[in-house]
Amino acid sequence: MNSTADSGIAEIEQNAAPTSSSFSPSDRYSRQILFAPIGVAGQAKLTEARVAIVGMGALGTVLANHMVRAGVGFVRLIDRDFVEASNLQRQMLYDEADASASEPKAIAAAKRLKKANSLVTLEPVVSDLNPTNAEELLSDVQLILDGTDNFSVRFLINDVSLKHGIPWIYGGAVSSRGVSMTVVPGATPCLRCLFGQAPAQGTTETCDTAGVIGPIIHTVASHQATEAFKLLVGAQAQLNRKMVHWDLWYNQHSSIDVSQARKADCPACGQHRYDYLEQEVAEDTIQSLCGRNSVQIQPVHKHTFDLSEWQRKWEPLGRVELNPFLLKLHLHNVLTLVLFPDGRLLVQGTNDPIAAKSLYSRYIGM
Repeated sequence: MNSTADSGIAEIEQNAAPTSSSFSPSDRYSRQILFAPIGVAGQAKLTEARVAIVGMGALGTVLANHMVRAGVGFVRLIDRDFVEASNLQRQMLYDEADASASEPKAIAAAKRLKKANSLVTLEPVVSDLNPTNAEELLSDVQLILDGTDNFSVRFLINDVSLKHGIPWIYGGAVSSRGVSMTVVPGATPCLRCLFGQAPAQGTTETCDTAGVIGPIIHTVASHQATEAFKLLVGAQAQLNRKMVHWDLWYNQHSSIDVSQARKADCPACGQHRYDYLEQEVAEDTIQSLCGRNSVQIQPVHKHTFDLSEWQRKWEPLGRVELNPFLLKLHLHNVLTLVLFPDGRLLVQGTNDPIAAKSLYSRYIGM
C-alpha cells in the first residue's frame, strides 16, 4: 500500500472508537478499501458516519449487519419489539435463545453485532418511534434507514428527513416481492410526493398476513445498504434515481424513474408541512398490530415502571416472565400482557382496541 494509503489507514485507526479488539481497521476493511469507489477516503468517511436504523426486524437486521461490518462509526438500532420464534426464519441476527428469553430485538442485535465489530459504537433503543420521540432519535444522524413494516412510521421518518435535511432510504418486503427508493431532501421526490398519505391500517399486505421468504429481505436490504454507502462516502452522482421493484419467485424486476416526480404542492417537501411529525398526541395511542392478533398501547405521558415491583403485583394473577427489559403476564393461556419500563403495553391474543384498553385499565390502572 502506498504512503498516501498508509496515512489514510492511520487516520481511520486514530478515529476509531476505543476497543479491545486485536483486529486493526487496515486488516478488517482491507477488501472494502480495495474497492476503488470507497477506497481509503471513503472508509474514513464511513468511520465518522452516524446512521439510525428504524425497525430491527427482517430488513433492519440485514441493514445493521452491513453497516456494522462495513465500519460505520455510529449505528442507532431502534425497535419496539422482542424476539419471537416466528422471527427466526428471516431475521438473521437472532437465535433460539433470544426468542426463549423474549430478548428485545434492539438489545439482541447490538450484542450480536458487537461481537462482529467492536470498533463501531452501537446504541440500542427499545422504543416505539412516534411523534413524541422521532426528532430526538433521528435528527442527530447523517442517514436514516427504513427497516419498518409500517407506513405511518415511514411517513414520520419522511417528515423528520425533510425537516432536518437528512436523507433516508425506503425499503419494504412481503411475500416474494420487494421495493426500495432513496429520498434526498431537495433533490428527489419524497414519500408523500408519490403516495400522498399512509394507507389505512389493514389495507396492505404484511409479512404476518401474506408471509415472506428470506431471500427477498436480503435483496431489498442489500440494495438499501449500497445506496447508504454511496451517500455516506459522498458518491451522490451514483445514486439510483428510480423506485426499484423485485419479485424473486416470479423472476420479475422493474424500476420506475421517479427523478421528475417531485410535486410543488406536496404537503411535506413542497409546503413544508410535517403532518405526521407534528400531530398532537393528546391521549394514549392504541394500535392494532396487523396480522399479529395484538394491540399496542402507548401512554401519552412517559412513566417509569419498576418491573420487579410489577412482577410481585402480577404473580397472583397468572404465570409471569421477567427480563431486564420487559415483563410478561400470561392470563388463562389466552392473553399475554407485555409491559415495558416506560408504560408501553402489548396485549397479545386480541386485535380489539377497546378490549385491550380495558385490560390496560384493569391491570395497569392508569
